[in-house]
Amino acid sequence: MSLLPILPCTPYSCQVTSSTTADEGERTRLTRSAVAERALALADAAGLDALTIRKLATDLGVTPMALYWHFHGKDELLEGIADRVWNEVDLTVDRGAPWTEQIRGLFESLLRVLRAHPAASQLLLHGEKLHSPAALDATELTLDILRTAGFSPADASNAAVSALWTGITLVMSEPGIELLDDEERTELQRKKQILLATQPPAKYPRLVECAIPMTACDDPEEHYQFGVDMFIGGLVAIAAARAQAG
Repeated sequence: MSLLPILPCTPYSCQVTSSTTADEGERTRLTRSAVAERALALADAAGLDALTIRKLATDLGVTPMALYWHFHGKDELLEGIADRVWNEVDLTVDRGAPWTEQIRGLFESLLRVLRAHPAASQLLLHGEKLHSPAALDATELTLDILRTAGFSPADASNAAVSALWTGITLVMSEPGIELLDDEERTELQRKKQILLATQPPAKYPRLVECAIPMTACDDPEEHYQFGVDMFIGGLVAIAAARAQAG
């Protein structure tokens, strides 16, 4: 004899059973990876602030409850998206190459990923609150390259952290990154050039001299190349200074 009470199949109880079955079916046909991938696509299109569990569920054609099987809330979903972003960074470097080439390869791969996902920079700004296995792998490799090159644990750590912040800064400061059409961008650029060029030359001679290049947004690739060269050059200078100091 069953010790469990027999519940009558009222309309309410039948509805609950049906809903539970539907949620389990939705959970079965979704994966954590697929949910994170679609969430990243939505965040790229509309921004992280616009991303909600409910909107994501609607886009996937499931109930919000089905997503809670994979992510218990938006914070956990953001962790999943962050891990998805970090997984795109290419960690296949030639460990026999000079350390500068290894770091450059990792840094340029990070930039490519950040540029491919408009939401990624904002997401990784909150990286200290997120726990991504893929981020740990990337950081471990970066630290190992720098430690093998002779950097101290402190210098290697500072360089690894700086690489992320520098990458985010480069992407968020990309010339012409504003969501403007060509005509609006040209007009904005013209106004910025006039603002600098019309400053008192006796007080701001260099700003007046550099008014055009300071406001140029013609070649984003040059912006990134200069940023990468400056970052690597800084590490080389630090290594040389440390070696000279003994």
